[in-house]
Amino acid sequence: MVSSDVFSLLKNELPVQQDSLSLSSHLKTGLVLVDIVNGFCTVGSGNLAPQAPDKQIQGMVDESVRLAKEFCRRDWPVYALLDSHHPDIPEPPYPPHCIAGTEESELVPALHWLEKEPNATLRRKDCIDGFIGSLEKDGSNTFVDWVKANEIKAVLVVGICTDICVLDFVCSALSARNRRLLTPLEDVIVYSHGCATFDLPVHVAKNIEGALAHPQEIMHHVGLYMAKGRGAKVVSEVSFGT
Repeated sequence: MVSSDVFSLLKNELPVQQDSLSLSSHLKTGLVLVDIVNGFCTVGSGNLAPQAPDKQIQGMVDESVRLAKEFCRRDWPVYALLDSHHPDIPEPPYPPHCIAGTEESELVPALHWLEKEPNATLRRKDCIDGFIGSLEKDGSNTFVDWVKANEIKAVLVVGICTDICVLDFVCSALSARNRRLLTPLEDVIVYSHGCATFDLPVHVAKNIEGALAHPQEIMHHVGLYMAKGRGAKVVSEVSFGT
């Protein structure tokens, strides 16, 4: 557990200003769900799943479900990335996880209904970065096509892990936007309470060969800080206008 003094010092030295976001039909917004699958979110569901109930991860799932339901109710576009790996292709430095065809690579139970939603696009990816994982063999990109087909001007990003898969996707999307590959996209928005990361404290990591400590609160904050530094907007509240 990171001491409150250490975390307060970090937030003071690396502040992340967070705004509130009110969504309405005046700005065409798409929701991106990053890896809200059993292998990362459901207790005991694999090598990278939480081994005990985790407040930050559960809060992320709850907020993601809330947003997904409201987007679908309004017939707004949703793009869900699902980590899904081939068993013969490892992903260093991580142990085997979210193997295709297993429950680990499936959406958490609270999001199963999304598979039948007509305005939801599900994309299985076999790499950390969902933008790269959206590439097809012919060079096309399903995320780029989704943005263009729906004339999306802003994407709201939630999911896990804040400092890994979420951050990589956000950075790639911002780079593509800057290169005008995602027209008409203008903004990439990260919702802090809709994101989470895993917890691997120092006292645990030191007993695992080759492991790096990964204190949850700090790395979540660092992920948000890095995303904002690359040009993303970071918000702490998301509501819906009439």
